Parts: sequence; C-alpha cells; structure tokens
Amino acid sequence: MWSLLLPTIDEELNKLEDDIRRLRIEYESFFAGGRPRPPADIEWRVEQTIKKYASAGRRLKYAQRWRYDNLAQRYAKFSELWRQRLRQKEMGFSPYVAPGIAQRESERVLASSPVRTEYRVLCSDPLREPEKVQELYRRLVEARQKVGEKAEVNFEQFHRFLREKTEQLKRQLGCQQVEYTVAVESGQVKLKAKGR
Repeated sequence: MWSLLLPTIDEELNKLEDDIRRLRIEYESFFAGGRPRPPADIEWRVEQTIKKYASAGRRLKYAQRWRYDNLAQRYAKFSELWRQRLRQKEMGFSPYVAPGIAQRESERVLASSPVRTEYRVLCSDPLREPEKVQELYRRLVEARQKVGEKAEVNFEQFHRFLREKTEQLKRQLGCQQVEYTVAVESGQVKLKAKGR
C-alpha cells in the first residue's frame, strides 16, 4: 500500500526560500543575456506557494508566519525590481549591472557609512512584554536582510536569549530595564544591550 507523504510547512517554506533564491539567479542571467526568456515556471511556483500561505494564518506557528512574511516581502521587493528592469529592457535601455560591480559598490557604501540605529526598545521582562520581543526580533531580521546577512534567526532561541540577558544585566547592574538596540556598524548588524 502506497502512502502519500505531503511536505511539512517548514519543508515548503524551505522550498519557497530556495525557489526565490533560484529565481533571483535566473533573472540575473536573463538580464545579462544568458537566457532568452524570464524564468516564468519558477516564478509561477513561487507565486502559488505565497498565495497558498497568504490566508493560512491559523495553521502557521508564530515563527512560521514570521518566516513566511519575510519571504513574501523579499519576493515582492524582487518582483517590483524585475518589473522595472523588464520595462527598461523593453524601452531599449540596458538594466543589467554586473553583479561583482554592484556587490563591491554596496560593500563600499556600507563600510563607509557610520553607525545607524535601526531600532531601540526598553524591556524589563521579556515574558510579560511579548509584543516588544516580537518587534525587536522583526527589526533584527529586517536589518540583517538589508545588509545581506543570513536572516534566519530562530525566534524561540532569540526569546530565551533575551530573557536570560535581561535578567543577567538587571542583576549585575541593579537596573529595572534593559535597552536593546539594533544597529548597523560597518555593514554588520549588532544587537546591543545596556542597563537603564
């Protein structure tokens, strides 16, 4: 007797992430002249998965919903960029910039930029302030994505780390609250903590 094994939500989200990455590579190849047509098959698969989970909020755990939202947002940004570049290509402009040049330029800009504070929050008890923890987590993931760092941070581990760090600093410094800051320094995301 054959049994049909359906992929889990996490497996489908992994596949979605891989497909978005592959779609980005395929579009770069298309704009560089390496393929004759845009990668419509992969794009269709990505859009179907995004539509599937857009209304599945109750079925997703918080971390899964968070990951899905980040992937959907990333795809939306890329999709808009690709639309603009396709429009430019149709009008006769060359929208292609060599990846190595673009990467070096973005690294130069990030390295020369001063410290940027992306988000700041005061926290006294992460167990009783879940909305602050969720927002801090969201901002940390977004900042990492902006600078090109691996954005996948496990929410449960992050929450545990925040609880332990908050208690430790409150004990050591005799403070009531801890200020957490998501900052970008020389192109790297830092999570800073200090007593208040």
